[in-house]
Amino acid sequence: MNPSEIARAITAVLGEENIEFATHCMTRLRLRLKEQNDHKREALKKIPGVLGVNMSGEELQVVLGPGRAAAVTEALCSLLSQSPPSAPTAPSAPPAAPAPRSAVGDGQALRETLRVRNATPVRLLFKRITNIFLPLIPAFIACGLLTGLLNIFLRFFPVMGTLPIVQLLYVAGNTAFYGLNLLVGWNTAKEAGGSPALGAILAALISHPQLAAITLWDVPLIPGRGGVIAVLFIASAGAWLEKHLHRLVPEILDLFLTPLLVLLMTGTAAIFLLQPIGGWVSEGISCLTAAAIEKGGAITGFLLGGSWLPIVMLGLHHTMTPIHAELLAKDGVTVLLPVLAMAGAGQVGAAVAVYVKTKNAFLKKTILSALPVGMMGIGEPLIYGVTFPLFRPFIGACLGGACGGAVIAFFAVGAGTLGISGLPLAAATNQPLHYLWGILTAYIVGFIAAYLLGFTDPSEESTTQQRKDTLP
Repeated sequence: MNPSEIARAITAVLGEENIEFATHCMTRLRLRLKEQNDHKREALKKIPGVLGVNMSGEELQVVLGPGRAAAVTEALCSLLSQSPPSAPTAPSAPPAAPAPRSAVGDGQALRETLRVRNATPVRLLFKRITNIFLPLIPAFIACGLLTGLLNIFLRFFPVMGTLPIVQLLYVAGNTAFYGLNLLVGWNTAKEAGGSPALGAILAALISHPQLAAITLWDVPLIPGRGGVIAVLFIASAGAWLEKHLHRLVPEILDLFLTPLLVLLMTGTAAIFLLQPIGGWVSEGISCLTAAAIEKGGAITGFLLGGSWLPIVMLGLHHTMTPIHAELLAKDGVTVLLPVLAMAGAGQVGAAVAVYVKTKNAFLKKTILSALPVGMMGIGEPLIYGVTFPLFRPFIGACLGGACGGAVIAFFAVGAGTLGISGLPLAAATNQPLHYLWGILTAYIVGFIAAYLLGFTDPSEESTTQQRKDTLP
């Protein structure tokens, strides 16, 4: 099915009037529905092209894979925008008095109850972190890969480093990290309900290079201290203050006075309180991560690499993005990303084992279509289409990721980007050969573990019938 057909099938299952809004990330269509229904979620899983369906709080996530998620979202939004409004009904007798909110069958009351129940502080925090950093990932990918490829090139041709074009490319590769605080400040204020520009200038305030020339109580100020962690605190505080000032400041003065007060009051809190706190948190994250990798070594890598696939399945993997970003800003590399990337490599090895053992032609075709993107670091097609439905190969994939993570942590491989994994990440690491050795280990162990654990091979007849049942 092409993206338009998938979008039509999804709206047919859920109902156009039931979809409040639709958006997407790299691999998932994310929907907010007026009413949730377990039977509809099961029906979604049967649509050809849908790899899986998850609930994350009040958000329905339809796993489609890279590229297709964006295309289906665009087609779905186009369908929703074209749907005609409901026709007005002819006037009739006065309606009966509305039932009380607590009445059985009151869909609005049920939706509000579910929404409040799902809006826990932890879930809201994860959602906001995802919304802040997810739009920044393409910039990290572009700059990180450019810098990594330049590093590999200069290892073979070091004399080329003095050429102006190479130096310009290095500047281009560093731009995402040079402007990182401003981008995070903008998105944080926007997500918190404030003015994005005020969030950006507050981030610029604590990053300004002239801070280094200022000393307060014999303590020199440090530009950029606390990195993105401090920016998250400060931009959030600025947005909170701005919303309160809008209610307190007279309307005639609001346009002029509110931004000034936000800058002065939040800026003062930033310099004297929030940036130091952000600095302590940032330094703590960096020290703990370094200690975990240096002292824990292979054991830490084994545990992290082995537990990452379940986290990806739950849709919580983007919550690590601010930690990666902070490590990149502070140390130039993140030592966590290469370890976690081994989970996808274990998945590839396990899927190859399933391909070798299965007699099911449709499953073989699914594996062949999903393996290339799996090797490129997008593991969800293999998770939902192959290993998790068979379960025991999923365990084998986790073991492969654990052993690959152990190798990566042992050599302390770092990556100069985020948002990618698999084979492409090798170009952005500081030790490409050791990274590839880790991937090979994950491939081999994932294959052996999944092969030995085995699985119940689905019959060709049941798979064929299931495909027929899903066709319109």
